Amino acid sequence: MTSTQKRNIIKVPAVTLIFWIIKICATTLGETAGDAVSMSMNLGYLIGTLIFASIFLVAVLFQIKAKAYHPLIYWATIITTTTVGTTLADFADRSLGIGYAGGSALLFTLLMASLIIWYRTQGSISVDTVSTPKIELFYWITIMFSQTLGTALGDWTADSAGLGYLGGATIFTALLALVVAGYYWTKISRTLLFWVAFILTRPLGAVVGDFLDKPFANGGLALNRFTASFVLLFLIIIMALIFERKQADRSHHI
Repeated sequence: MTSTQKRNIIKVPAVTLIFWIIKICATTLGETAGDAVSMSMNLGYLIGTLIFASIFLVAVLFQIKAKAYHPLIYWATIITTTTVGTTLADFADRSLGIGYAGGSALLFTLLMASLIIWYRTQGSISVDTVSTPKIELFYWITIMFSQTLGTALGDWTADSAGLGYLGGATIFTALLALVVAGYYWTKISRTLLFWVAFILTRPLGAVVGDFLDKPFANGGLALNRFTASFVLLFLIIIMALIFERKQADRSHHI
């Protein structure tokens, strides 16, 4: 069986540097697009969450129904998790009044519960096992919780902790650097490091997204949310297609 055939059975992309670059862009897009619907369009967090949750369910259905890994379907599904994560976290933190700390604690509990149930029923939470509908369902539920938690953590760091968007970005970049160091210079479980990195890239994207579209008075660049979202989406599509082409070319030479 070739590398391409194995990758198609495992319906997630190879975890490389470009994977993480696309992931950060997708999480940033989730913040700008989520804010565009809930704030710029004045639909509110609840309506925004219902809209994006519906899109998320459709995207997951397409992803699970797909017979093989398709980059555009996969990354579209990732983007839906970031957008619903943005509006859902904002709804929990602000509309329900439980605050960033309460929202983060609740979402962390849900995320851990998802990982524990996944591990107990399947024996592994490695992305290399994502090849059946049941495991895919666990995978996407876990990702959705991690994206929502990341939004709450990003807002908590930037707003409640008073670090601002650039300060928050610095903190999460430093934490990701520690994960990279752990990957190269320790024997810590690669599966554990993957999920830690996956969680941390979300708050990084959240604070970068807020930095792009929040007003100057709040420490942002005041960019148009719709324009920023379309630019990010374009970059993601281009990088995903280039990434897939490189993976295919590499597998042909094996």
